[in-house]
Amino acid sequence: MMNRMEHINPEGLIKNSAFSQIITTKGNGKTIYIGGQNAVNGNGEIVGKNDILKQTEQVMKNLEIALKSCGVNFESLVKLNIHIVQGQNAYGAFQVSQKFLGQNPNPPIITVLYVAGLINPEFLLEIDAIAFKPEK
Repeated sequence: MMNRMEHINPEGLIKNSAFSQIITTKGNGKTIYIGGQNAVNGNGEIVGKNDILKQTEQVMKNLEIALKSCGVNFESLVKLNIHIVQGQNAYGAFQVSQKFLGQNPNPPIITVLYVAGLINPEFLLEIDAIAFKPEK
């Protein structure tokens, strides 16, 4: 059985290079669930207080660490759930995230929500993720 992810962007739904509409996984593999990542670094410090761009960069670094610890990278992402505090620059955060997500021809599914606030009032965004690692 082939182990793979299939990205589907059917006719009738918008096509966008930043996200996919549907992703299916097939075969043996490991599904990886990454809990909400915020702008806290490995020393427990909040990076980029009051700066959505710096916080986005730290969140993406945290996601990269989590993915690498499971033997995968951003190309293995299936889904991102992004929570941004209302009033923040979502477009700027998107541009920063693209440095990490790159020009992946098969981007993940993405849901973006504006929220009133996060658990710590200094957090400006939080991202959780799902990835898939096929068995070799």
